[in-house]
Amino acid sequence: MPRYLVTGGAGFVGSHAVLALLDRGHEVVVLDNLSQGHRAAVPAAATLVEADLADAKRVAEVFASWRFDAVLHFAALSLVGASMREPLHYLAENVGHSLRLAEVAIKAGCLRFVLSSTAALFGEPDRVPIDEDCRIAPSNPYGDSKRMVEEGLAWAERIHGLRYAALRYFNAAGSDPAGRAGEDHDPETHLVPLAIDAALGRRPALTVFGDDYATPDGTCIRDYVHVSDLAEAHLAALRRLETHGSCRYNIGSGTGASVKEVIGAVERVGGRQVPHSIGPRRAGDPAVLVAASDRLRAETGWTPKLGALDDIVRTAWAWREAHPKGYGDRG
Repeated sequence: MPRYLVTGGAGFVGSHAVLALLDRGHEVVVLDNLSQGHRAAVPAAATLVEADLADAKRVAEVFASWRFDAVLHFAALSLVGASMREPLHYLAENVGHSLRLAEVAIKAGCLRFVLSSTAALFGEPDRVPIDEDCRIAPSNPYGDSKRMVEEGLAWAERIHGLRYAALRYFNAAGSDPAGRAGEDHDPETHLVPLAIDAALGRRPALTVFGDDYATPDGTCIRDYVHVSDLAEAHLAALRRLETHGSCRYNIGSGTGASVKEVIGAVERVGGRQVPHSIGPRRAGDPAVLVAASDRLRAETGWTPKLGALDDIVRTAWAWREAHPKGYGDRG
């Protein structure tokens, strides 16, 4: 039976990747320090190792205890605003820990590595939708940290034969359609859960940051991909690495949705109004950020099953309504 190490597997996207692996009958070991993830997000069928990637000795012990067919690496600091306040901390954590993990994997003979990267490494894109050939020019330390990790993995490929896949995406949203996992951040910064909680009366009215952008309704357009579809994309890339060399894929809807469209979807799905007000623009917010996934589709056969915005919102609403305290409801 194949066995996979999933770092950050107690987090939002990582936990859904764990479910996808388990659903296929694979063995999964989750390595997570639980600083952002949740113990309750790790299924009983997976093995949880509570450890920090900064602990090189413990990471080496994990590889000595199990033989892994591949690593799926989700663990990272990921808040753009925080990276602007603490750039060196973000670079040290994301770059240092990721490359050290790859080094340990290589020494253990594990030569497949799937990186949860980000479309933020394109900064202000030179065209939209953003494809893999767009200019890479991160506008924040978070995006730059992922760029550095990708380049480090490229050197590992050249020198050590590591085959890696880097998946770049913007906004993961939704929850497991079966209700086994969902989105629970503290603080919550993502639009879909914020809008849902505002509709449910669990937080104050939502603030829409600007309605005078050069978009059809004046609000920013962003790319939303269902988190279970993202998990499947990671598995599709993993399978490709069995027979092909390293790859870098952008993942997106190709069209995106505006802030007002997301609010409208939440209102349709939930049957409640989303109280909101219009505030000033946030500095550095581009009008449109949308990624293309043509190459991923062509090379792996990946196709999103929950691509419609209402489908994404419907699964998110169901989970948040059932778990008003997030994973705190499940111990």
